[in-house]
Amino acid sequence: MEELTGCIEHLTYCDPETFFTVAHLLCPGQRKSIIVTGTMPAIQVGETISCQGEWKRHPKHGLQFEVTSYELRLPTDAQSIEKFLASGAVRGVGPAFAARLVERFGKDTLKVIDKEPHLLEAIEGLGKKRLKRLVASWQEQKELKELFVFLQGYGISRAYAKKILRTYGHHALQKIKHNPYTLAKEVHGIGFRHADKIAINLGVAKDSEARIEAGIDFVLYELALEGQVCFPLELFVERAQSTLEVSKELVSLTVGRQYQKQEVELRTLDGTLSIWSKPLFSCETGIANEIRRLKSTHSPLRQVDVDKAVVWSQERLKIRFAPLQEEAIRQVLQEKLCIITGGPGTGKSTITRAICSIFDKLTDKIILAAPTGRAAKRLSEITHKYASTIHRILKFDPAKGGFKHDKETPLTCDLIIIDESSMIDTYLMYQLLRAIPPTAKVVLIGDVNQLPSIGPGHVLDDIIASQVVPVTRLNSIFRQAAGSKIILNAHRINEGKMPLTDPSEKSDFFFIEAKEPDEVREKILQLVTNDIPKRYNFDAKKDIQVLCPMRKGNCGIDLLNRDLQKALTPQESGFFFRLGDKVMQTKNNYSKDVYNGDIGSIRAIVADEEKFIVEMDEKQVEYEFSESDELVLAYAVSIHKYQGSECPCVVMPIHTSHFKLLSKNLLYTGVTRGKKLVYLVGTKKAIAIAVHNQEATRRYTGLRAALTVV
Repeated sequence: MEELTGCIEHLTYCDPETFFTVAHLLCPGQRKSIIVTGTMPAIQVGETISCQGEWKRHPKHGLQFEVTSYELRLPTDAQSIEKFLASGAVRGVGPAFAARLVERFGKDTLKVIDKEPHLLEAIEGLGKKRLKRLVASWQEQKELKELFVFLQGYGISRAYAKKILRTYGHHALQKIKHNPYTLAKEVHGIGFRHADKIAINLGVAKDSEARIEAGIDFVLYELALEGQVCFPLELFVERAQSTLEVSKELVSLTVGRQYQKQEVELRTLDGTLSIWSKPLFSCETGIANEIRRLKSTHSPLRQVDVDKAVVWSQERLKIRFAPLQEEAIRQVLQEKLCIITGGPGTGKSTITRAICSIFDKLTDKIILAAPTGRAAKRLSEITHKYASTIHRILKFDPAKGGFKHDKETPLTCDLIIIDESSMIDTYLMYQLLRAIPPTAKVVLIGDVNQLPSIGPGHVLDDIIASQVVPVTRLNSIFRQAAGSKIILNAHRINEGKMPLTDPSEKSDFFFIEAKEPDEVREKILQLVTNDIPKRYNFDAKKDIQVLCPMRKGNCGIDLLNRDLQKALTPQESGFFFRLGDKVMQTKNNYSKDVYNGDIGSIRAIVADEEKFIVEMDEKQVEYEFSESDELVLAYAVSIHKYQGSECPCVVMPIHTSHFKLLSKNLLYTGVTRGKKLVYLVGTKKAIAIAVHNQEATRRYTGLRAALTVV
């Protein structure tokens, strides 16, 4: 083994997942830099590193130093210090200002910033605000260095170290060492396995109670991400045992202790003992209790003649209601809580307009909401009334750590209409229902044939199945919608029939055959970047959305995003994202008022401040580089993530390589996202697999049982 110490002059390559890095290292007294390679997650241009390794000759690139271990060190000579500061490592210091600092303080520059920052006031152009930001950034760098030294052996990147520091502040390292498993719960992106690796290295025994409890919490969290609210205990123990690599008996004993401590819930469901996390159990029982509360109270609105109201609304809207539409309107007028469900073209929008027109004469306290910004915007366009997302009407309160509107501070409304209700998960439905005043009428509108919510549960379906809430099922396609092949084929898919294709230019539904995954991807690239924009005058980023069943594979989300980014946003930024990139938020961030599934565009990248600006839902949202893991490229997204949104044109790969995820409701949901055009690219065999696969992945929930308890 040999040792080299020098300054990082240039980063040639760094893999964001494996952290394999190729860099140029300039050693003291040398004129030419050395190429060093290896797993180095924390290094930056301008930093000094001491690395151990050996010389290897690469067949193409020649002599290189292969690093097996390394340590970060602060630069000590003036040239390296200037390069370090000019790299943007310290916010507020660019190349010009770095040169001025080093010219004044030389090799003592970092010492001055660290120990005597008041001396910096002598530098012309450095105001108090900039000085304060510089010192704060330097302090953060110091703490990050300390974290890196500790975390670099665990494959935890600089961005995640920043998130840890932001979560725990100055005591981050002590907090991790005290209980590494808190990382899995409290820092987005750092899962149980990373935390477990740290814990075991710190001497935590594999069979320790703290580790097994953390593992049980992790498995419950994983199941919730998969949509499960509860899970059969026997299957749960097997999964936890596999994750923790301990005996089933030890897992069962720990589950029993957690139950005694009221940290998990155990109940018999359909004859099977099942386990819930405590929060999800509380949400399910809470939903059941809130539905009973809302049903048991009366609306203060004056009674109306239902027959006259229906006739008046028809005259007002200049239409004639179908029998089921009329039934739905009557139900809303007569019931406190009701559900309207149906597919595209069955008249849900007409009913919503009719309900609003009638209730406008009875009250001005009407709330319209939907789970996503795009769904809310569409609801507003339908009704010509203001509509918002559920999160925004509930108003997140950071000081409270929850929503401003709850049982103690309810919403002000006599009627609340929630569209796209099939998307609402168990957590959000509970928060919504408990914030509705007891006297309000509630209308849930949705399509139960779509995919269930991204979050845990199958709430709308469970409420319908319980038969405790009146339901109108719309099943007739109206004449004005019957001319659309998108709508006709959506209903055919829902009935388990193959969609009909029409090659004529007047059609809005097309199938393009491509037998191999690479061919599927190539044809999609051609469609999105050239054919569709030219033929229909569509914007490739705004008007076309690629929806995929799977992330991996040659025609999956990841490769399609990579290729579409290169084609549609070719100008590189030196950062993973590029100016103009189409991106999607992957988690609820209440402080930024952005939510899982929101789509936006990168409008600015400010490299020296390590931040970028994303335009989402007509507002500018600021992200630090370390928060970039909350976003993914969105040229291609999963069908599940896009649920509740619509786009003028949807392009969808459908190939047998996706067979594990192909199902009727997945294809149905994807097709119904297209407003004007749908292109399926792949094989008829894959379409047949999806159409005939009636069984979506089962979700275990206890809501139906909770609702039917007398």
